[in-house]
Amino acid sequence: MAIRFLASPASQTMTEFCEQVNPRVLLEMRRARPFPEMQRVQESWVAAHEKRALLWLAARTPRWIGPDHLTGLGLAAQLGAGACYMLAAWNRYALLGAIFCLALNWLGDSLDGTLARARQQLRPRYGFYVDHMVDSFGALALMGGLALSGYMHPSIAIGLLVAFLMLSIQSYLATYALGEFRLSFWRFGPTELRILLAVGNLALLWKPQVHFLGGYYKLFDLGGTIGLAGMALMVLFFTAQNTVRLYREEKISGEKIGDAKIAEKSIAR
Repeated sequence: MAIRFLASPASQTMTEFCEQVNPRVLLEMRRARPFPEMQRVQESWVAAHEKRALLWLAARTPRWIGPDHLTGLGLAAQLGAGACYMLAAWNRYALLGAIFCLALNWLGDSLDGTLARARQQLRPRYGFYVDHMVDSFGALALMGGLALSGYMHPSIAIGLLVAFLMLSIQSYLATYALGEFRLSFWRFGPTELRILLAVGNLALLWKPQVHFLGGYYKLFDLGGTIGLAGMALMVLFFTAQNTVRLYREEKISGEKIGDAKIAEKSIAR
């Protein structure tokens, strides 16, 4: 006969205990638990103008269009941009379609949260999770399209995807650990990257190769390499910065006592 042992509450977390005893209690605990407050850090070049434009659009968006519709539009548009890049291997004018899709992606991805806040329809946990999973799938489609376009070497496209995901992971962990959700890094955010891609697409129609340091390179290979180096530096810089900050904020008891004694000695002197 199989015997099921139930661990005592003292030997496990309250969440684990409730999950064994009554899953409904766990569900109610999760619903009642407030989403941790976080500070949105948006310091990109176009942030101020973008915010005014989004508020203007949110006030004029028809009631039958909701935040979820815009999130879906943003994902569909980014998938479309990836498809356009792939088609550009056969017809370069598909790059114009990619620009149109990037504009639609900006509309859906940027307006969904603004609309939810303007209408007081906030669902913080749902929105945070869905929005960033959508961003991850969209980035996979976009970089996949670039890798198949012939305008960028596949290894560079894969490197950019990895760097984007690493930067995203760093941002999500900082949101949890520091209560700060950073939307831009060194004045660059998603909107600036879309603008650079759109300008790059137009440049590809005119001059797909550029002369640099005595050699000729594909425009997107050169731009992608520079972008990859910049994103790698961002990951390293903000990881080090946040690690130092957390180390200083969460000292172990022995270090705290030592610091207190040093402070007392300095005051006594």
